[in-house]
Amino acid sequence: MNKTPDDLHNRVTNKPMRDIIADRSRRSFLKSAGATLGAVAAQGFVGSLFSTQAYAKAAQSSLQFTELTRIYDKMHHVADGYKADVVVAWGDAMKAGQEAFDPTKIDAATQADRFGYNCDFIAFMPLPRGSQTSDHGLLCVNNEYVSPNVMFADMTEDEAGAKMTEAQVALCNMAIGHSIVEIIRKDGVWSVVQDSPLNRRITLDTPMTISGPAAGNAHLKTSSDPTGTMAKGTTYNCSGGVTPWGTVLTCEEGASDTFGGVTEGNPEAAVLERYGYDGSDYYGRARFDARFDMAKEPNEPNRFDWVVEIDPYEPNSTPVKRTALGRMSHEASTVVLNKDGRVVVYMGDDDYFEYVYRFVTEAKYDPANPASGKDLLDAGTLSVARYDADGTLTWLPLTHGTAGLTADAGFADQSDVVRKARLAADILGATPMDRPEDMETNPVTGRVYAVMTKNKKITQDKLNAANTRPENLWGHIVEMIPPGGAGVDADHTAEKYEWDLFVLAGNPKDPTTGSTFSPDTSENGWFVNPDNLTFDPKGRMFVSTDGANDFDIADGVYGVDTEGPARGLPKLLFACPIGAEASGPCFTPDGTTLFVSVQHPAENAETLDKAETLWPDFKEGGLPRPAVVAIQRNDGAEVAS
Repeated sequence: MNKTPDDLHNRVTNKPMRDIIADRSRRSFLKSAGATLGAVAAQGFVGSLFSTQAYAKAAQSSLQFTELTRIYDKMHHVADGYKADVVVAWGDAMKAGQEAFDPTKIDAATQADRFGYNCDFIAFMPLPRGSQTSDHGLLCVNNEYVSPNVMFADMTEDEAGAKMTEAQVALCNMAIGHSIVEIIRKDGVWSVVQDSPLNRRITLDTPMTISGPAAGNAHLKTSSDPTGTMAKGTTYNCSGGVTPWGTVLTCEEGASDTFGGVTEGNPEAAVLERYGYDGSDYYGRARFDARFDMAKEPNEPNRFDWVVEIDPYEPNSTPVKRTALGRMSHEASTVVLNKDGRVVVYMGDDDYFEYVYRFVTEAKYDPANPASGKDLLDAGTLSVARYDADGTLTWLPLTHGTAGLTADAGFADQSDVVRKARLAADILGATPMDRPEDMETNPVTGRVYAVMTKNKKITQDKLNAANTRPENLWGHIVEMIPPGGAGVDADHTAEKYEWDLFVLAGNPKDPTTGSTFSPDTSENGWFVNPDNLTFDPKGRMFVSTDGANDFDIADGVYGVDTEGPARGLPKLLFACPIGAEASGPCFTPDGTTLFVSVQHPAENAETLDKAETLWPDFKEGGLPRPAVVAIQRNDGAEVAS
């Protein structure tokens, strides 16, 4: 989710390619699907392989659950044979002795010790640390932003920034960030351990260290921090990742519309514009806190839009903003331990015509010594992706002094390169994408999947091989294939990959979408606007969506095979209540629970009194509450079995 105004986006059109390379896509699909596709005829357009051809008999998905019949109402729904229980919701108690949530009694001080608002990324961190326990662990959840129009009476979305009181703004500031709660499963039911010393909130006020190349950069220094090494708080925490040493990476997906004030006279005005800072002050922060007024604190924006590392097992630890991973509207920071011991982080920059990035550590991680992961993310090579029409992907290093990233171009050193990563990527000729969101790696095949959620602004003259549809309202998923082999043999540090279009989303019955799902996709199985991905232990993909409400269908979770005859065949497992998106899907290590965030239920309402659902409590006089649900089979078997 990013509320940056539509007219603020990458205006660069690096090497547009108008010809769609269908032969490459056919070869990749045939190789993956196997001999069962031998009868498929070659077509002149990549989408026609799926939309006009059929196998000799219908492909059988490896996902054997009975698909949910599509439904969109005030409730959440799950496929037959499954249950979807609310584990924790906005305002739930996280400390011993706290009362149940009461919307009439919630304020900033109270919220600071309660579960946060709009849930997004989820990490399940087993207890004890380093184990593979699947019935006891820490649930680490991003709380991305707030929805004032369904939090407060007589408040519309557009007027919130100017109308909210100081107390309401303070409450909202304490409701975002990150929540960590200990949870345990007993008799098939997950619950929060309310008195756990590990329960923790990280908010807009939490002290954080700034590390890596940009630490101490002159443009990160403020009146409250003249060293440029200590930040205060985090915001717009969207997706994230988990490191091999047991920490969580939470991504700041842009902070541009949380700042007020003008940028006139600021020597960095062009950079601020490139990152979407227009003074919109969507949540009213600048009216009560000078650090969010760019006229008073012109460098404060540079202290956001980073990846933040949190140690959930150490409640007194200080989160760290890892600047070596670059500054952007981070969506995902998926971590892979490469076969040579180096750690790789895949990242998307969620905005129109932005880029896909990779970071490779300089040093290696030693699994026998988890302490070797400390500060590992502070040194390495940040690169950006160029997708070529011949099916090759090249990682272009964002390294100061090379490829035009010099002082003459406005980059004094590496700290300037990472701070202005978008501008550096422009110079290198990266491929502009259709709003890159989550990126995940299949644990079985080693292939990497990047989600492009949509791009309504892409026109015919801006198409390229990886983004093939003008006015892309439906989104797609790009498949990246590192060399070296499958699984742990894949080399995620290589300069060159192969790539393909995995699926183009949209309703297959609407030819204008050009969707490329399997021809055996049902009326309930097709999806639009993919947002987040995860994989079960056997390598089956699960996709959560954000934006299906615009097509009068529910956002939800779909299982999809990535290999074999059912490649690209989605099946609907879970549907959200009205106005909500599904995000942050995450499995327990044994695959028996799939946690999913239900974000912003009823947010589509103009005001609270017009909310079409009060999910999940449905209490008269209550509020809709974002929450995390646990999806499980009734028989306790693996979700995807």
